[in-house]
Amino acid sequence: MWIAGGGCLVIAQRRTRVKFCGMTRADDIREAALLGVDAVGLVFAERSRRRLTIEQAAALRDATPPLVDVVALFMDNSAEQVREVIARVRPSLLQFHGSEPPAFCEQFGLPYLKAVGMGGQGVAEVAAVIEAHRHAAGFLLDSHAPGAAGGTGERFDWADVPIIEGRPLLLAGGLAPDNVATAIRMTHVWGVDVSSGIESAPGQKDAGLMLRFIEAVLAADADQGRRPDDSATVPDRVR
Repeated sequence: MWIAGGGCLVIAQRRTRVKFCGMTRADDIREAALLGVDAVGLVFAERSRRRLTIEQAAALRDATPPLVDVVALFMDNSAEQVREVIARVRPSLLQFHGSEPPAFCEQFGLPYLKAVGMGGQGVAEVAAVIEAHRHAAGFLLDSHAPGAAGGTGERFDWADVPIIEGRPLLLAGGLAPDNVATAIRMTHVWGVDVSSGIESAPGQKDAGLMLRFIEAVLAADADQGRRPDDSATVPDRVR
């Protein structure tokens, strides 16, 4: 899109947003912030290997620098649990991975992302979930089947990513430094979400993999003209 300004034409370019999920260590969050991530995810789903206690999550929240969103991830948790997390952890966004109906997700007064399990679902089923959650801030397309947990490191066929105007889509499931650029070029999604693809062990992020992931996203954006070439670099201070 071209915008006139100052007597010349400049091009307005988008960039792919990045969320690092399943954070369990303050040092990993600080490193992610230095790399320029937009959001970090803290997991409260009972079946997750990266699940945090309220006390752990509150400490990680305090370690998160300004202008980095904190996303609290739930999967069929009770409303009381969600409210306790909101009160003590102060997340910017909520993310629901279970069978939560729209009314449940909307009751907390915070913007939310709804995860859509792409495993075994057809276009009609995916569209139905998105239509039902019309007040969601965005949707996270993950590889798990409905009712199953995410964070498995498995991917789905990116050709199945729907085209939905005006609804931010985040791609998750099996993303890693070696494939995220291809995924962005294929799907043109609003953002990408990664957990196991930047880990040395569940919940333990690897600084080298985090850096490579961000570099791959920037390269894909530069290829598509999403951001100026001269800004498609990672700050030298974190190399």
